[in-house]
Amino acid sequence: MDPTVVLVLCLFCLLLFSLWKQSHGRGNLPPGPTPLPILGNILQIDFKDINKYLTELSEVYGPVFTVYLGMKPTVVLYGYEAVKEALIDLGEEFSGRKDLPINDKVNKGLASLCDPTFILGAAPCNVICSVIFQSRFDYKDQQFLNLMGKFNENFRLINSKIVQICPMFPILPDIMPGSPNTSRKNTIYIKNYVLEKVKEHQESLDINNPRDFIDCFLIRMEQEKHNPQSEFTIDNLLVTVFDLFAAGTETTSTTLRYGLLLLLKHPEVAAKVQEEIERVIGRHRSPCMQDRSRMPYMDAVVHEIQRYIDLIPIIVPHTTTCDVKFRNYLIPKGTPIVPSLSSVLHDKKEFPNPEEFDPGHFLDKSGNFKRSDYFMPFSTGKRVCVGEGLARMELFLFLTSILQNFTLKPHVDVKEIDTSPLVSGLGRVPRFYKLSFIPV
Repeated sequence: MDPTVVLVLCLFCLLLFSLWKQSHGRGNLPPGPTPLPILGNILQIDFKDINKYLTELSEVYGPVFTVYLGMKPTVVLYGYEAVKEALIDLGEEFSGRKDLPINDKVNKGLASLCDPTFILGAAPCNVICSVIFQSRFDYKDQQFLNLMGKFNENFRLINSKIVQICPMFPILPDIMPGSPNTSRKNTIYIKNYVLEKVKEHQESLDINNPRDFIDCFLIRMEQEKHNPQSEFTIDNLLVTVFDLFAAGTETTSTTLRYGLLLLLKHPEVAAKVQEEIERVIGRHRSPCMQDRSRMPYMDAVVHEIQRYIDLIPIIVPHTTTCDVKFRNYLIPKGTPIVPSLSSVLHDKKEFPNPEEFDPGHFLDKSGNFKRSDYFMPFSTGKRVCVGEGLARMELFLFLTSILQNFTLKPHVDVKEIDTSPLVSGLGRVPRFYKLSFIPV
């Protein structure tokens, strides 16, 4: 038979199989746009602003709907009520973790005008280093610079279209050059570096005097060495350390960089923060976490920065751990679940002017700090970000320390400062800018 005919028949059969599988698999899943064979709905998605696409779908299909990312249905949760009901009320059923194909492959004194990107990245990274490795790095240390470069590049890559498509078609990282392979190489580089550190720790380990996270993990490994089901293995140690760096470095530094940009855009907010700092802390000691309870305005500003920038609009997908009856739908075990954090952080019922930067969103009429159940930039439920506590401390202490010692001066007129994200895909990245730090 002619090879061309065979190829056409094979493609035709593949299309029929795809259509049957999508039709068969939808079952009683929530409604959603009609998917194309094989590709699903990916041609309709604006990868530069996925949240806009999900918002439009929610207006048509409601707060729970299904999109096909390739041939796999993914249920999207849009709005506070749907996200809370799934991640908190049914936390166990929605707590499964969706593995990413790329990760699968790997796991096996004077005023100074500057771009704050580097210094705001180095400081949080060194905090993580001190927890994991016990020691901090000099900011000129080449190994430290290499590590930061790899993490920064990976964070940028997650917003590229090809990397966002990879979870829909797991074979892509193996056959396509470019972003997926670069991300994989960066990850391997980081894990090899961590492995060398682990070997150094093993040689000098004192089980009675743990120095850092790696020591504590190695001690637990020794205690469970006869347990074949133990999860304390070298492979898991490498994965955990990588996750701590990935989740605790770039996200915090990007939030800080975005935060300074917003304070440049709103000098009246920065001035009010500095008044509170002067009244509560003064200039003769460094800020501490105990100060936060006496600084409601600063606390509100930090919360509003995180709410407004909406750093991670869509969290890493969960999966259902069993067949779940959710509202009027039946969601099969293993279905990817995508909660839209943007829909919660920008809910008009809770935040009257959600598109405006307004610390008043977290203040009551008396000027006291006001908590909100809708504040979930770290997600919520059983898979809430493990680094939430550390990130909250870093954001408060870093921003308070900066404003205690410096007045921020923009490089351009305030009216020209653009606070819209440079990139808005799986993560939001602020535009590059320069500013002057004027000593107070």
